Amino acid sequence: MDDARSERSGRPVAIMAQLSVRRGREAVEFYQRAFGATEDYRVGGAAENEALVSQLSVDEATFWVADESPEHLNFSPESLGGGTTRLLLIVDDPDAAIARAVAAGATLVRAAANTHGWRLGRIADPFGHHWEVGKPLVPWPPPPH
Repeated sequence: MDDARSERSGRPVAIMAQLSVRRGREAVEFYQRAFGATEDYRVGGAAENEALVSQLSVDEATFWVADESPEHLNFSPESLGGGTTRLLLIVDDPDAAIARAVAAGATLVRAAANTHGWRLGRIADPFGHHWEVGKPLVPWPPPPH
């Protein structure tokens, strides 16, 4: 995989987050309001099959949301008492994106500020996931030392 392409499909290798949440349908609605996400794919999330798995996109960025399933060792931050990872959402206007997310129900953890070559702030979504929201202010990644 010298060119970072899968040997079987020829597509570039990708890593996508899958967020385990309680209340999957509510989570999809939150990400649509907060980040302008579109739902690309859904399994479940209806009365006859309540457990949801959904693929969402914000512009070209894709992530998944799924109801937690303790039987498969997938737990939400609400069940664990906190998350094990943060997500980074890179946008043109971090201040506006943070304000939109807070208006949709996120909690402001840290307002956007210029730090380490980034305009960066942090929110916690209603499902326990923390998001850094920002943009680089210098060419990124910086050149090696």
